[in-house]
Amino acid sequence: MPAHDTQQVDTKTLRRVIAAASIGNFVEWFDFAAYGFLATILTREFFPSGDPTVGLLKTFAVFAVAFAFRPLGGLFFGVVGDRIGRKRTLAFTILLMAGSTTLIGVLPTYASIGYWAPLLLTIIRCVQGFSAGGEYAGACAYVMEHAPRRRRAFFGSFVPVSTFSSFACAAVVAYLLESSLSSQAMVDWGWRIPFLIAAPVGLIGVYLRVNLNETPAFQALEGKKEVAHAPLVETLHSQSRNILKLGAFVSVTALSFYTFTTYFATYLQVVGHLSRGTSLLVTVLALLFAAALCPLAGFFSDLVGRRATIASTCIFIIASVYPAFALGGSGVLSQSLAGVALLAIGAVLSGVVTAPLMSEVFATKTRYTASAITYNLAYTIFGGTAPLVATWLISATGTNLSPAYYLIAVSIFSMIGGLALHETSKTALEEAGPATDSPSNAASVNHTFERIS
Repeated sequence: MPAHDTQQVDTKTLRRVIAAASIGNFVEWFDFAAYGFLATILTREFFPSGDPTVGLLKTFAVFAVAFAFRPLGGLFFGVVGDRIGRKRTLAFTILLMAGSTTLIGVLPTYASIGYWAPLLLTIIRCVQGFSAGGEYAGACAYVMEHAPRRRRAFFGSFVPVSTFSSFACAAVVAYLLESSLSSQAMVDWGWRIPFLIAAPVGLIGVYLRVNLNETPAFQALEGKKEVAHAPLVETLHSQSRNILKLGAFVSVTALSFYTFTTYFATYLQVVGHLSRGTSLLVTVLALLFAAALCPLAGFFSDLVGRRATIASTCIFIIASVYPAFALGGSGVLSQSLAGVALLAIGAVLSGVVTAPLMSEVFATKTRYTASAITYNLAYTIFGGTAPLVATWLISATGTNLSPAYYLIAVSIFSMIGGLALHETSKTALEEAGPATDSPSNAASVNHTFERIS
């Protein structure tokens, strides 16, 4: 058994590792959250149009375009991370993300420079997407390669905690701005504040990451001179099947996450006719609930295993998403809270189990590359397009509940892919990678449901 699995865990070091991984993740998602929460204002400032729906679609289209660059960033930073290490790569991703986010805060609007404004916004969003492509998978690998074997999901859950907390903080900032500023002041300069916050927080993150050590797993590879010289080639050669299987499951993680954190605040306003301030308040409460739930979900996943968590997550989402949208569109505050809480549970369960799976499924030698490719492809296809597809579905079908059917279909697809994976919760990371023998799907599914019950 590997040394860092059997030794007494250095709690102080582990806390610093979690803090360093989480703060970069916080900066990444804070920007994405601010963009979503301020979508209606950004539409007026950068995409003026006579039709509000068309303008909103353009705003969410730029949101989705940024995700097209995430796989490229994941590919680039994944290869770099497997070549030179996790620590230095993560220091660069947070610096690039914080810098580009700050630029949005000083960007002239359409009224000042015309079509250059949406063009520059799109370019900056693409830079953000590129840097974000190397962030989450690397942060998860960094934590997992330090965490004790039987508590990886629990310690890894603090990375999703930072994700939901960043969305909550972005929502709080947006809500406070809405409450304290006049509508004109909010349009003139108030919307810039959330993006400018990234600068000091990003510098703190860079400092923390630069002053930490490399992970024990990567140090072991360096010591044995087994660091991959061509991580992409080795990844595609040895991990393609697991990339497809895990990618299928991560699709529901991406879709449920962005439906909950980004799109639903707009849904509460457009369909439920809640004010922007009230919808942000509902979202903040739900995000704080989600952040508090993450460690419990991690404990649950370590207890029952990854495959049982995958099955229970997909089943819960399938059962809860329709009432969640129905409650969210009711226009009643208490019902809206209940609806968004249902979405939160599904997003937490899927996000928490995804964090350890990305490290447990793939071998250390190509872990960064393989997990970044898997995560970013799924998030590009299903996450970045979530607000756009949801808005389009409602417009095309005339049915406010149509996004719920989409999420149900993706959940079924994800459960099939996720249950095709081996159980990895008790496997040492040094033993991770492509499996040679797998039980039949029927036996695997039966075993999974037995563990749930």
